Amino acid sequence: MRRFLPLLILALLAAAVVFFVARPKPVSVQLLVATPADIQTSVVASGRVLPPARVDIGSTITGRVEAVRVREGARVAVDDVLVELEQRELEAAVAQARAALKRAQARVSSVDTLALPTAVAAQQQAQANLALAEREAQRARELLAKGFVSQSRVDDAERQLEVARGALASARAQSGAQTTGGAEAQQAQSQRVEAEAALQLAQAKLAQALIRAPAAGVVLERLIEPGDIAQPGRRMMTLALDGAVRLIVQVDEKNLPLIKAGAVATAAADAFPNERFEAIVNYISPGIDAARGTVELRLDVPKPPALLKSDMTVAIDVPGPLLKNTLMLPAEAIRQLQTDAPWVLVERDGVAERVPVKTGLQTQGRVVISDGIRAGERVILSRDIEAGARVRGRE
Repeated sequence: MRRFLPLLILALLAAAVVFFVARPKPVSVQLLVATPADIQTSVVASGRVLPPARVDIGSTITGRVEAVRVREGARVAVDDVLVELEQRELEAAVAQARAALKRAQARVSSVDTLALPTAVAAQQQAQANLALAEREAQRARELLAKGFVSQSRVDDAERQLEVARGALASARAQSGAQTTGGAEAQQAQSQRVEAEAALQLAQAKLAQALIRAPAAGVVLERLIEPGDIAQPGRRMMTLALDGAVRLIVQVDEKNLPLIKAGAVATAAADAFPNERFEAIVNYISPGIDAARGTVELRLDVPKPPALLKSDMTVAIDVPGPLLKNTLMLPAEAIRQLQTDAPWVLVERDGVAERVPVKTGLQTQGRVVISDGIRAGERVILSRDIEAGARVRGRE
């Protein structure tokens, strides 16, 4: 046995040499010591410029287009004439309605100034005739009683009295018809009112021949030309109305605690990254997009730059609160960050060890770590390292 002991020792030494020679050398990796710090948070997101409100322009009457006053891209003010329809027939209708109104007004005036005085005079004359007939009838009856006249004379007087009474009743009816509230006066007034309504309708149709801008804006689309027939329901052009420029963006739901209504963000269009402008958060959606895990924000742009166009892609940076003594890691240090099971590689005793972590807010490319690692641990930033590899940090 002693004879084989030197051989055994040589074999063990040889195995040790092979092990240390064949053992992989530690890989040099970039490390980051997890250190709590005060962090000024902000939320960075991208979105787009909301298009302004649009309105379709059409005609409420049928007519031939005589002129189109604006081109695509033209800026218009409220009540500017956009399209002009032929107006000759409409103007003639207004003239006819105006003449009919004058006739109706003349009839009312005639009833007031001529017919009524005549009827009143006729009534007064009938009353005088009736009084005379009553006196004649009374005198005839008295003379008959004295025997001076015959019964036929009394009968004639009575007939004249009845005629006078009928004439007075007719005169009173005629006078009543001419007075305010009378049948003829009411008919004249009704005709005047109808004539006024007809004139207003004709004038309204004439006004509709000039199609005006309902509000200030820009002509986006022109679909009609002179000579075309305008009809109700047919779109003639489209206006983009002036108004506040708004942005719409989607932010990660985890960042919702960092954003408050009224926050002033810095924004820039992707096409003009150096042209920054302010945008104010005015709406935070109460709901969350479950499929994407995002929340919709809308922001007003009080002073939009001229370069800003509808549907442009924009980036915003919304400042948030100051987080004190908070452990955060760069987003690139966290593997599978967008999943339910994020993790990091931590260097422990020269070996890369996979450690699950619980993440929180994300801001400025950094992620809050609420659980999994402790302050002072060394997190591996290199992305080409697998768990279990021997590593050594490089300065």
